[in-house]
Amino acid sequence: VSEIATVLMTPGNESVSKINGMGLGFEIISASASGGRRAALHLPHGIVQTPVFMPVGTAATVKTVQQETLEHIGRSGAGAEIILANTYHLYLRPGHSLIRRAGGVHRFMSWPRPMLTDSGGFQVFSLAKLRKITSDGVEFRSHLDGSKHFFSPEHSMEVQIALGADIMMAFDECVETPATWERTRDSMSLTHAWAARSRAYFEAHKHEVPWTADLPGKAQTLFGIVQGGMYADLRRESAERLVEMDFGGYAIGGLAVGEPREVTREMIARTLEILPADRPRYVMGVGYPDEIEEYARMGVDMM
Repeated sequence: VSEIATVLMTPGNESVSKINGMGLGFEIISASASGGRRAALHLPHGIVQTPVFMPVGTAATVKTVQQETLEHIGRSGAGAEIILANTYHLYLRPGHSLIRRAGGVHRFMSWPRPMLTDSGGFQVFSLAKLRKITSDGVEFRSHLDGSKHFFSPEHSMEVQIALGADIMMAFDECVETPATWERTRDSMSLTHAWAARSRAYFEAHKHEVPWTADLPGKAQTLFGIVQGGMYADLRRESAERLVEMDFGGYAIGGLAVGEPREVTREMIARTLEILPADRPRYVMGVGYPDEIEEYARMGVDMM
């Protein structure tokens, strides 16, 4: 804990990395010998100090927490600096078209600070009995009424651009645990193909974000998601492939799905070895207090 406190409180040489074509500036302020670091994300709706825990607002609201409370908890009472919303749930209800007409998810929920949306990939993964995966995308049935829907990488990008969060995620497939090396490799390859398609659609349509008129010159940022299951060689390959695609930041997905904690830590460590130091690193699906401390020590910026 003392080491993390030192990272968070010690000023250092500031270096801001602007990600070309995306609305993110990344500033590394100081670092510890173990790899932990203090940094800042410069986003269209504000600055986020890292390491940061991001509360999850699944349906554009953080459950059981009044928004006034959310605005004041966190560092020195400054409030939560960034929260998440869920693409799958908002797509089904009330629908991304309605949220676009409202001016994006920030206005829809009256949240003026940065936001991140996931791609819907993990929610589709959780609907194992209600989905069918092909190379084109995923056909699934709504958990609300059984209606049939289809998510492709392009459609996930379309929905997330309409929602208008500061950070959006490439569409991916999360493999089950346990899974064989061959099954995990095939799933990872699909994730890489979908990542390339997500990146291409994002570049062609990123100007369509609903708050462009309010924040001229600002843009969303797209993160890639590293997969590879519980296999270190596949994690390394996935990280290398995604770095070649040059995303604004990198998430480590497909963890905390039932594997032992020591395996989670090893997969994170092997992946961090490959991810560039000048881009933010986000471990998805974790958030217990001891996890936040442990992974922050390792150099994870967002959880």
